[in-house]
Amino acid sequence: MLPTLLHAHLPWQRGAEFLPRILALGLAPEIAFKGPELDELSAARLNAMASQLAGLGRRPTVHAPFFDLSPGAMEPLVRRVSLQRLTQALEAAGLLGAQLMVVHPGYDRWRYPNLAETWAAQAAETLAQLLPLAERLDCRLALENIYEETPDTLVNLVTTLASPWFGHCFDIGHWRLFGKVPQDAWLAAIAPRLLHLHLHDNHGSGDDHLAVGEGSIDFSPLLALLPTLPHPPSITLEAHDPDELQRSLANLTTLGKGACP
Repeated sequence: MLPTLLHAHLPWQRGAEFLPRILALGLAPEIAFKGPELDELSAARLNAMASQLAGLGRRPTVHAPFFDLSPGAMEPLVRRVSLQRLTQALEAAGLLGAQLMVVHPGYDRWRYPNLAETWAAQAAETLAQLLPLAERLDCRLALENIYEETPDTLVNLVTTLASPWFGHCFDIGHWRLFGKVPQDAWLAAIAPRLLHLHLHDNHGSGDDHLAVGEGSIDFSPLLALLPTLPHPPSITLEAHDPDELQRSLANLTTLGKGACP
């Protein structure tokens, strides 16, 4: 069973163009910021969007910047900049009334050979500094799988922080590209702290962000899991084109009905 309110990817700079179409579909936005945008944010524009969404009873989600950031980096200056950008994004999420902010881990085993434990310890130290602000703003943080081949590093980090304000975002497209663990096993590992989903499709050769059902991903393990969770995750459709978003919504609704007993 799918939640009653779904979200849709919305780049901050294209808000005026795409937000009306997202709202017309009955969705809420997942507002994606790039780092430099956070240095020039208009409080008036943030407040106007927040008021518009609150008036419709739709709490957005936010996607934090990720280019060049790594909260567990070996370089202390990179960790410092990562924390600065994530703090800026979380403060913007608070002004928007967001319920959740997605964070990229910035980890892959090729960049950090034999350093998974060190990276995770440093990432935990960085991200722990965000948790008091997340609680004050009522905005949870969700760690998204990117290049990970197994969920182990992510699970270890979430377990180490052990906070109700921090959990997993499962991106099924990234799992299809990089995961070497079956989908049902991956989901079983993260299910206790699964907060959010990113749904899009591909054919296993590129991060195409196709509409759900228009690639080769099998969504049935995920759809079978959702009704068993005591607290179903929020969901963002990550189609990057409004027409594909509309098809993604229609296809997901069909798949969701098919998964119901």
